[in-house]
Amino acid sequence: MTMKTISSTTHCGMTALYRQNTSSGIVDFLLVPEGMQEQVVRDDCMPEPLIQAKIIGDDYPGGYAQGRTMRGAPTTYAMHFTGQQVGKTKIGADSVVTKFRDERGLEYTHRLVFGTQSHAIEVQTEVTNISDKPVTFEMLSSFTLGSLTPFTNGMATGELTIHRMRSTWSAEGRLESRSTEELQLEPDWQEHVANSVRFGCVGSFPVRGWVPFIAVEDKATSVTWAAATTHASSWQIEAYRKDNGLSISGGIADREFGHWTHTVNPGETFCAPPAVLCVVKGGVDEASQALARHVRERLELPSSECWTAEGGLPVVFNEFCTTWGLPTEKSVLAQIEELKGKGVTYLVMDAGWFDSQPFHDSSRFGKWQVSSKSFPHGIRYVVDAIHRAGMKAGIWFEFEVVGRQEPDCFNKTEWLLKRDDLPITSENRRFWDMRNPEVQEYLHTRVIDFLRDNDFDYIKVDYNETIGIGCQTSGQNGRSLGDGLFDVVQASQSFFRRIRKELPDVTIEVCSSGGHRLVHSFMEIGAMASFSDAHECDEIPVIAGNMHRIIEPRQSQIWAVMRAEQTEAQERYRLVSGFLGRLCLSGDMGSLNAAQWGIVEKAIALYKTASDVIDDGVSAFYGTPISSYRNPSGWQAIVRRGCGKAQGKTLVVLHTFAHFNQDDMKGIVSLPVDSSSATALICLSGDEPGKSFMRDDVKVQYCDGCLRISGLRDWDAVALVL
Repeated sequence: MTMKTISSTTHCGMTALYRQNTSSGIVDFLLVPEGMQEQVVRDDCMPEPLIQAKIIGDDYPGGYAQGRTMRGAPTTYAMHFTGQQVGKTKIGADSVVTKFRDERGLEYTHRLVFGTQSHAIEVQTEVTNISDKPVTFEMLSSFTLGSLTPFTNGMATGELTIHRMRSTWSAEGRLESRSTEELQLEPDWQEHVANSVRFGCVGSFPVRGWVPFIAVEDKATSVTWAAATTHASSWQIEAYRKDNGLSISGGIADREFGHWTHTVNPGETFCAPPAVLCVVKGGVDEASQALARHVRERLELPSSECWTAEGGLPVVFNEFCTTWGLPTEKSVLAQIEELKGKGVTYLVMDAGWFDSQPFHDSSRFGKWQVSSKSFPHGIRYVVDAIHRAGMKAGIWFEFEVVGRQEPDCFNKTEWLLKRDDLPITSENRRFWDMRNPEVQEYLHTRVIDFLRDNDFDYIKVDYNETIGIGCQTSGQNGRSLGDGLFDVVQASQSFFRRIRKELPDVTIEVCSSGGHRLVHSFMEIGAMASFSDAHECDEIPVIAGNMHRIIEPRQSQIWAVMRAEQTEAQERYRLVSGFLGRLCLSGDMGSLNAAQWGIVEKAIALYKTASDVIDDGVSAFYGTPISSYRNPSGWQAIVRRGCGKAQGKTLVVLHTFAHFNQDDMKGIVSLPVDSSSATALICLSGDEPGKSFMRDDVKVQYCDGCLRISGLRDWDAVALVL
C-alpha cells in the first residue's frame, strides 16, 4: 500500500496527517502525538476513509455485515477527493477542510478544527445535494479514525486495549477495558468478515447503558486515541476490523441501530453532529480528560460561576433531600435562617413547588403554576428573602414533559410527540414537541418569563424519561422516527440556549434522572450538571471519581446530604465526596448540632481553598479495583494537579471502603505527588485550615516523593490541599 501525504498540521501536542492511497484514491486521516509522525510505519491495511456513509439504493456491505455494521458500503467508496484547505477559523483556530464528490451530485465536507483551550479536535461531516433528485441516507458518520495502531505492522497482538464506560442510573461512568482479542476484533484468516463492536444508546437519555466515548490504547508505545460523540439523542460508536488495521467511527445511530434515515433534497445540506477526538502520550485517564476539557471551547458562564480567589467556586444547597419534593414557604424560610452566613451561594428549591403533594406521588407537570397552598405569599416572597440573606435563588423545572395530573396539557395532542399516530406515553409522562413554535412560545411564558418576573438566579432543568426510538414529524410521514428524535432534541437545546441568551446571569444546571445527559452539547449549555441521583449511598465517591473522565469537575454537582444521626466519619465521608466536583449540600441542616455544623463549615472553608484546582486541573486515579458499587471495598484516591492559575497546587481526595485493612494495608496509603506541591508540607494531623480535612488521628507525611497517609480505618475520608 503506497500513501502520499496531502497535509500535516500540528497543534496542541497533536499532528493531523492526511494521506491518499495512490492506487484507490482513498484519503485517510491519522492523528498522532506531536513528534511521532516519523514513527508511522503501518502499510498493511486498507486506509480508513474520512467519511462512512450508506445511501438507500446502494448495495449493502458484504462479509456478513448486515445487522452488525453499515460501514464499508459502496456509498463510501463512491466519494472522490476534490481538494483540501488548511487555514484558520474566524476565532483563529487551526482547521483542515477536506472535500469529496460523487458522480450522482453529492458534495461531502470533512471539517477538522483544533481546540484553542483544550488538547482535542472537533470533527464534523456534512453533505450537500447539488443533484436534481432527493437522496436518503441510512448512515452517515460524524468521525472516523483508522490504521490503529499506525506504529507497527501486523495485528499488534496483545497490545491494543479498547476502553469504554458503562452507565446506568445511580452508577454512572464505570470504566471497562478489554483487549481487541477479548472483543473478537481480530481479522479472520481470510480477512473476509466485517468484525464490528457497535454500541450506543437509543433515545433521549444519551448516557444510558454506555457513555458516548471510546478509547484505543497502544500499550507498546503508551499512546491512546479517544473519541466522543456530542449530541444528546440516539448515537452509536463502532470499533471495526477486517484486516490488520483497527478503525473506530461514530455519530447518529444508523437505521439498523437507531431507526434513523434522513433525506437530503436537491439544494439542501445536512450536517452530522460534531465529534471530539484526541491522541495523547499516556492512557485512558489522560485521553478522556482531554476530551472533557474541550467543552471549554464554547462554555459561557454567568458571572456567579466564574472562579474568584476570594470566593472560590460557589457552594450549592438543594433542598430535595430535605423535603423530598415538597418545598413550602415555611421550609424555605427555615432553610434561609439555617444557611445564611455559612458560605452557601445558591439555595435551590427542587421539585414540588407547583403541587401540594410529594413529587414522587405527583405528575402535575405542564402548567408550572406555584402552589398557593405551599407558597401562600407567592414564590417571589421567598426569592426576596433568599436575596436578603445574601444568597442566590434557584428553582427546578422539567419543562420538556407534561404530566397526567395536568389534563389540559396531557391531552393537548396537537402539541405532543407521537408514534403510530398516538401520543408517546411513558407511565405518567408525555412529551412536548419542542419543534412546534407554539410550544416554544408557551414555554417562554411559563419558564423564561417566570424566572425573570420572580428574579431567579438559577434553574435546575430535570428530565426524567426517555422518548425511546423516536417520534413522527407532523406533515412528513416519510421521515424516520430516529430523524424526528434528533430534531426534537436539537429543538430542546435551542430552548435552553434561549434561556441563556435572554437571561445571561441565570445559572443553568442540567439534570436527567441524575447523569443521563452528560454529553458535550449539554455541557456547553449548562454551567453545572447533576453527576448522579446517588443521594445517600456508599458509592457516591466512586461515581464522582468516574465523572473526571466524562465532564469537567467544575461542572459536576455532587450530593452531600447531611443528617443529624450521622457519625462524624459519615459526615466527613459525604462532604469529602463533594471535593470531587461541585459541593451540593442537602438534608436536615436545621437538625445539625453545633459540632456537626462546625465540620460542615470546615469543609466549606477548605473547599473554597481547593476550588481553583477543581476548576482547572488534571486528575490521576489510584486505589484498588472496585467490583461492587453497592458494596465497595478497598480504597480510592484522586490526585488532581492544578493547571493555569492553580499551577503548583494539588488536591488529594481519598476514601476508604469496607475491608480496607484486610489486605495488610496497616491503615496506610502512599500516593506519588509532585515535590513542588509538597515542599511546604512537613506533617499534618486532623483539620488544618487551608490544608486538610480529616479525622484528628489521621496523619500525613511527605517523604521520598510520596504522600504517606496513616491512621486510616474503613469508611474514612481525607481531603488535602498541597
